[in-house]
Amino acid sequence: MPVSNTPPTEKFPEDGRRRVVFEGVAPEIEGGRYPVKRVIGEKVIVEADIFADGHDEISAWLLFRHQSEMQWRKTPMQFLLNDRWRAAFTVEELGIYHYSLAGRIEHFSTWKHDLDKKYQAGRFLEIERLIGVEFIQEAADRAGDKDALLLRKYAERIRDAKDDAQALAVAREEELAELMAIHHNPELVTHYERQLSVAVEPEKALFGAWYEFFPRSAPSGGKGHGTFRDCEQLLPEIARMGFDIIYLPPIHPIGLTHRKGKNNATIAREEDPGSPWAIGSPEGGHTETHPKLGTIEDFERLLAQARGYDIDVALDIAFQASPEHPFVRQHPDWFRWRPDGTVQYAENPPKKYEDIIPFDFESNDWKGLWRGLRDIFLYWIEKGVTIFRVDNPHTKSFGFWEWTIAEIRKDHPEVIFLSEAFTRPKVMFRLAKLGFSQSYTYFSWRNTKRELEQYLTELCTPPAREFFRPNFWPNTPDILPEILQYGGKPAFLIRHILASTLSASYGIYGPAFEMFVNQAIPGKEEYLDSEKYEIKNWDWDDPENMRDLIARINQIRRENPALQTTWNVNFCQTDNDNILCYTKISEDRENLLLIAVSLDPFNRQAGNIQIPLDILEIPAEQPFLLHNLLDDTRQICNTEWNRVELHPGDVPAIIYRVNRRLRREQDFDYFM
Repeated sequence: MPVSNTPPTEKFPEDGRRRVVFEGVAPEIEGGRYPVKRVIGEKVIVEADIFADGHDEISAWLLFRHQSEMQWRKTPMQFLLNDRWRAAFTVEELGIYHYSLAGRIEHFSTWKHDLDKKYQAGRFLEIERLIGVEFIQEAADRAGDKDALLLRKYAERIRDAKDDAQALAVAREEELAELMAIHHNPELVTHYERQLSVAVEPEKALFGAWYEFFPRSAPSGGKGHGTFRDCEQLLPEIARMGFDIIYLPPIHPIGLTHRKGKNNATIAREEDPGSPWAIGSPEGGHTETHPKLGTIEDFERLLAQARGYDIDVALDIAFQASPEHPFVRQHPDWFRWRPDGTVQYAENPPKKYEDIIPFDFESNDWKGLWRGLRDIFLYWIEKGVTIFRVDNPHTKSFGFWEWTIAEIRKDHPEVIFLSEAFTRPKVMFRLAKLGFSQSYTYFSWRNTKRELEQYLTELCTPPAREFFRPNFWPNTPDILPEILQYGGKPAFLIRHILASTLSASYGIYGPAFEMFVNQAIPGKEEYLDSEKYEIKNWDWDDPENMRDLIARINQIRRENPALQTTWNVNFCQTDNDNILCYTKISEDRENLLLIAVSLDPFNRQAGNIQIPLDILEIPAEQPFLLHNLLDDTRQICNTEWNRVELHPGDVPAIIYRVNRRLRREQDFDYFM
């Protein structure tokens, strides 16, 4: 075989003189494919392994900018341990922030460090002084006139110093170090190969209390079907309870074909209203309101009235249609048709949903379908809705969600999306990465101490905590967990306290929850006489409810920053597995909460809890004050282990605020 005389093509890096390397950058979701999530005011703490060959000193910076900014801002990174570095920035605007890293060899600092070592060793420094002079002169050549003059004077002072001690003193001057840092050689700066992103959303994407009710069941004064105007009279009490988001199931016209009757009966009676999720009739589809609820103008009035109470109204977006939906006639190619000419209804065997038909995301007109569904969001955003609970997003195309959410947030970064995807963990995580602000979770089925500790640890550990925000619901119209079915009132209290203190976002389906409704279809976790299929005439004035406790807990949440994030939960040791104990500490470490909750709705539970004095930064044997925010009682402690008793007949939990700087003479008044 003849040998080629053509030399192989040489491929060099952009600049092989750049010696700093970056590894283990965090947070970074799948190589930067997806952004991490923050809300306004949160920090982005960035860490990385940063090092170079040899023994030269290095420096590193975190670079960041909002999408509207052309110039990078930068902050120096701090060395931690074992080549790990850290820096942080705070996000201040909605939208996208970008961040990256840069680093360089610090030749001057390395020279100065070596100069000092050699001086201490008694070495003669004439040549070393000249090396430093060269570094300074090179920097002067890059500087402007004023700084160049200063740098050349420093070079002269080091070169002409009367002895090595004087030269070393000049080299140590802070002004020289600052000038050398400013006028470094930019050609030798190494930049991290990726630009990473942060999606910044409103505070309610992280912290909020949701209240769900069916507007058609609002008190109607005997008219039967509630209206948007009837919903307005519920606002004062919902506000008093401390909820800041009202979530309404679909408010659109409901189909007639295969309409579901009471308890999901396949044959409906004439008076049965049908399931709100069977969207569409000759009266309209996803951009119309059910005529019995009222007009679009009535709905806009409800939005305005709610805002007067600092409450946002969230709408349910369910991308499915009844057979009478206008889309079926206007865009038949958006649906899947069977060989017999009938349209394929939705089913999840053995469950059948004959009253709805799914959209076909493999349609040849998939672009038209995507635009049509995106425009539904835009319609309601124009009316003033900025929060959406999305029904079953895991049964729609992942690509569609990524495109739609990105399209909407180009002009509306304030919009919040809650994913109702009770499905496999990786699917739930994927939806979060694609842009959903929050997600329903498995909290409804986590009851034991071990289950709760493991699940919260999973959610609060990177990388999940960087993109997946949980929203804890003790119940939903679809789910009546077994513990609520058999645990009675104490179970409702327990689950509410857990949901509202473990997670910064939580919600309840009321008034079923606040009125302790626990009748289920035998053998199932579904409500008997479910409100999904009938109008409920709730006794809104029934005194047997937990509204006062809900109001107190939501007040505690608002007054204690430690409860306004999910990521700070730290579980404490107990000698009783029926008691869950955990701390929540605010970022500034000034708001300290210690929470103990009984997991047993039937029996009194007593045990010892270990207060983590090291985490709370309380010196051993120093007295500290425990203030129970639920009943306003106080006690002074000075030991690590403390005993609690929790009774199902009372509130089976304690929420302590810890005062670690107790001064006895001030707090003695509590006991007088």
